Amino acid sequence: MAGRLGNTSAFAVLIRQTPSMSESAVNVRSMRDDEFELVRALEVAAFGDDESIGVLLDALRASWAWVPELSFVAERDGEICAHVSFTRAILDAPERLVDVLVLSPVGVLPELQHQGIGSTMITQALTIVESTRTEPAVFLEGNPLLYTRFGFEPACAIGFRRPSLRTPEPAFQVFRLSAFDESLRGTLVYPDAFWRTDSVGLR
Repeated sequence: MAGRLGNTSAFAVLIRQTPSMSESAVNVRSMRDDEFELVRALEVAAFGDDESIGVLLDALRASWAWVPELSFVAERDGEICAHVSFTRAILDAPERLVDVLVLSPVGVLPELQHQGIGSTMITQALTIVESTRTEPAVFLEGNPLLYTRFGFEPACAIGFRRPSLRTPEPAFQVFRLSAFDESLRGTLVYPDAFWRTDSVGLR
């Protein structure tokens, strides 16, 4: 979830890269609609059978924030083993509202963690997002020590404001996409699905 991804040991193992992992061994693609229940179960399992992850996914999928082609799965040996979603959000900028994206949730099957699958999936998914979308930025809440490897940076340091005081400033991060404007500033506004499921702010 937006808030639970940053300070749990479960998340740390999702994206830890190991030298033996080959990116060619993982295929990253958009999730098919008929795969949602499988992906939902995967995410719940990835976070220690935390059903609130599934509740968040249900709420996101039923909301305006859901973008089917931006819900990615990673396959290894033809089996889905990881998932990451990018959903719509709004940046309350001084002169206008700006469409942006939020990365959350992300999960890898427990038995396949520590193998670099999460890192490969996030890297490839960001490449696809950058080449296909018009939004200027992707935001997230998470451990900065883990996410800087992907190109995320502290959002508050370049003029953005957290959606909640429960989010520590170092955890609030942004990835600049091709359409990023250096003058862009404002407050991130999460989709209501994150608020209704109490998924805002690190726990």
